Amino acid sequence: MTVIDAISHHGGVWINPPPRHRLENDQLQFETALNSDFWQRTWYGFERHSGHAYGFWIDEDFTVQVQVRADFSQLYDQAGLFIQDDETHWVKAGIEFNDDQPAIGCVVTRERSDWSTGLFPGDPRLFWLRATLVNEALRIQYSTDGEHWPLLRLSPWPGRARRFVGVMGCSPERQGLAIGFSHFIISPPSGKALHDLS
Repeated sequence: MTVIDAISHHGGVWINPPPRHRLENDQLQFETALNSDFWQRTWYGFERHSGHAYGFWIDEDFTVQVQVRADFSQLYDQAGLFIQDDETHWVKAGIEFNDDQPAIGCVVTRERSDWSTGLFPGDPRLFWLRATLVNEALRIQYSTDGEHWPLLRLSPWPGRARRFVGVMGCSPERQGLAIGFSHFIISPPSGKALHDLS
């Protein structure tokens, strides 16, 4: 696998392109549409696959890393990483606005969605995310400064020949959440130990 600089590479694809988006100055920027979301059934009962995601089809283990900028202010505003096998098997991780504040969280969906969420210790308007898939284990980390990377989630992710790896943004309750992604790189697995936080 070669390293993909996802901003300058021309092979990226959209899942549900947003109404406004651009790739320039080493950034991907877009604004979300109304009722955009990724969710499968749990608690609320509905199935939504209308969120916006930009990324690449990858057929090997990988590490993906990105810096995210957004001003989360409305219920369920969200942005971060998105990894998908199909419409009922996917993972999203990042900041989501709930309980009157931005929180760090992760949704793992295998037919039905779960949701883990917690307080974010930094400035949620600028943060980093990293995910590594190796040997059918998916490790998701976040960072407030791009240097220290606590573990957010460790989940089994069984093999599949090909999967979508990228970034996402959603705003189920409004339109126009402006999101910027930079330093968006997909590479071979980093090889770092689970508790190596560098």
